[in-house]
Amino acid sequence: MAHEPRLMRSLRALLHHHRTAALATLQPAGDGTPATPFVSFVPYAIDTAHSQLVLHLSGLAAHTQQLQAQPLASLMVVQPELADAPVHALERATLQVRASTPERGSPAWDAARSAYLARFPDVGFMMELGDFRLVCLAPLAARHIAGFGAARDVAHEELLQVLQAPPQPGD
Repeated sequence: MAHEPRLMRSLRALLHHHRTAALATLQPAGDGTPATPFVSFVPYAIDTAHSQLVLHLSGLAAHTQQLQAQPLASLMVVQPELADAPVHALERATLQVRASTPERGSPAWDAARSAYLARFPDVGFMMELGDFRLVCLAPLAARHIAGFGAARDVAHEELLQVLQAPPQPGD
């Protein structure tokens, strides 16, 4: 990764250093009303072996039910605001993803569980609660804003590479 392009290195650091994101799902239509967007706050981990993000969600949560009805979603990670810094220059990335729920005890579930507990070791007890499940988010595409005037679409292959390895010291 010594010759990794600056924007790729920046995106890698953004996704691997932050632990929370805004998850956008689609609330299904009903009773003559159109489907509507729904945004929630979620902690996430990265399963580097499978180049995907992992959520641990309650089955009672609206976003969990919405992902079951429509597995296409969007996840936005944003650099925190700094005092006296322009908010328009905040680095951010929006990933389009496809959600899936691995079967408890399967190799996919074990990998997702390991990734999640590596990032959030204090929630191990929640893994045993029957209401909670792991949800894997496979990246489809991304839009990366590295700062004011620095917007780009991220190729799928680059996105997979970014998720495969954490940033190096100094990134």
